[in-house]
Amino acid sequence: MDQPGLRERGKRRRREAITRAAYRLFAERGYGPTTIDDIAQAAEVARRTVTLYFPTKQDLALARTADSLQRLTDALTDRPDGVSTLDAVKAWLDQEIKAATELDLLEHRMFEANPELQALRSIHYSDAVRAGTASIARDIGAAPDDAGPALAAAAIVAVITQAYATAENQDAEQALRTGFAFLEAGIASLAQPSKP
Repeated sequence: MDQPGLRERGKRRRREAITRAAYRLFAERGYGPTTIDDIAQAAEVARRTVTLYFPTKQDLALARTADSLQRLTDALTDRPDGVSTLDAVKAWLDQEIKAATELDLLEHRMFEANPELQALRSIHYSDAVRAGTASIARDIGAAPDDAGPALAAAAIVAVITQAYATAENQDAEQALRTGFAFLEAGIASLAQPSKP
């Protein structure tokens, strides 16, 4: 009866070992030079095990980012009435920070060391920006294709990205407070009727 639970825990441990090994190697050696074989050896698993969990090296590098941004997209899409877009983003961010582990720090170092991964990461933002655009449009009573909500949604992603970028060398909480004050003012100005 206990077997499925043990099996799932074993899978989680292997996935985390593979991710940890990959992020460490990507940070130390670089994304390009690191091979799947290098990752398998560092994680002490077979090459096939790595590719069963992550079909490509890019999938491996961006899996945690994709999961986190999916949670953000879900938080924006599924937010209840009475919860603003920024409140939903703050709640998502609080959960992400509470759930953070040392693997998040390793992921941060991996991205810092590999500009090409930073560029690939930005591709994953599109779903969150679309969800944010629709959510902000709903907040302010605008059409979803208006420019204002789209710009505000892109600004939310920029604030979060910048706060994470400052996490190791500055006060990330202060960066987030400043960023959210900017976002609140910007979204409030979009809700104002434009003057003729």
